[in-house]
Amino acid sequence: MDGAVGVATKRWTAPLAGVCGLVLLAATVEIVLDAAQEHSPLIPRSPHIATWLRSLGGERLGYRVFLIALLAFSVAYVVLLVLARARSHSDRTAARWAIGLVAVLNLIVFAGPILISTDVFSYIGYARMGVVHGIDPYTHGPVAIVGDPVFRYVGHDWLKVATAYGPLYTLITYPLGLLGVIGALWGMKLYALIASSMTLALTWRVARRRGRDRVFALLAVGANPLYVIYGLGGAHNDLIMLALMMAAVAFTLSDREAAAGATVVAGALVKATVAVLLPFMVLGRRRPIRDRPAPVLGACAALIVGALAGYAVFGIHGIDVVSALNRDSAFVSTDSFPNELAHLFGKPGVFPVDHDLLKAALVLILAHLAWRTWRGYDWVAASGWALLAISVTSTWLLAWYVLWPLPLAVVTRDRRLLAATLFVQGLFIVHQTSPLFAPVS
Repeated sequence: MDGAVGVATKRWTAPLAGVCGLVLLAATVEIVLDAAQEHSPLIPRSPHIATWLRSLGGERLGYRVFLIALLAFSVAYVVLLVLARARSHSDRTAARWAIGLVAVLNLIVFAGPILISTDVFSYIGYARMGVVHGIDPYTHGPVAIVGDPVFRYVGHDWLKVATAYGPLYTLITYPLGLLGVIGALWGMKLYALIASSMTLALTWRVARRRGRDRVFALLAVGANPLYVIYGLGGAHNDLIMLALMMAAVAFTLSDREAAAGATVVAGALVKATVAVLLPFMVLGRRRPIRDRPAPVLGACAALIVGALAGYAVFGIHGIDVVSALNRDSAFVSTDSFPNELAHLFGKPGVFPVDHDLLKAALVLILAHLAWRTWRGYDWVAASGWALLAISVTSTWLLAWYVLWPLPLAVVTRDRRLLAATLFVQGLFIVHQTSPLFAPVS
């Protein structure tokens, strides 16, 4: 009887997975086609780069349609992960299907306009400040180039804010600044697509090397609604950070630990958050502490090269990461967990003392994770928990921040990390889609 039930279950797995895949594709196409119609409060003001999609149909993207599409995408994603867990790990057809699905999702979003966020225009603004106007983006905000064509697209919150990104990222965006706004925009989208492809390929490889289910790992990351719609849709530089993060993990599996340490630093020179991996990488080596120099030496070499390059081009402000982090840590977003908890307890928002308490809590969490890693806990899982803790304790939380631990969570044996990461992402999506369930007055 149990065998018959198992056969029946397997018989329904493939069709149901196909339906879930179609829902993901339909939701993504709906968002992209409607976004191409422009004039939507959900779509940042942008150059007309996707007008050719208008002939395929669609209406102006409204909140209700977007939220329904996001919710349908999320539900189908969860069901797809359940089905992926139940399938045979040696199913090559499922592997090809998963790769195809994720690739098509990436390409659909790449073909469309920028979704949700204005951050990409800040990236372009900082690049054009340097290469077109000769202004240091580490000492001035985009308001310094008010006459530049990109200025009208930069988000209001960042007009007077100097860049918080690492000198490596700023340098690789400089060539795009010479291409004009539209050329730079497509260049940023291409950077995001390449970084996404690298992240997914490395996640697949690391999952295989660590004995995890590659198809599940690929779908968990590449078909994630926040990854596809928010991360890739906004062409965020977090994807470049994730690609370098997973490259560092892959290097450790090949015993190229100096390269791993250097790659972590390269990631931190894009976005500083990923630097948290380095201490766990060092502590996680199964040998005496005096015999663990390789990751540190690689990191130091990369840091020296990066610091010299950053100083040569941008001066001291280009390598003053601490000031930038302290400045940005004071920001408060409506989606952050500390802000929502403050409202839950009747407070109008996050007070300065709350920032200090959150920083103290984060230090304690990181110290505990370091101790556990030193005692033998998987350093990859510890790094994932650290990134999750950073996103949860931050008062400035954006959808793509809760993606940071996801590639690590799917390649570790500690399933609690993946459950916690998806739970936090789920809370974010519930918060976003809650207006659908608000009573109509």
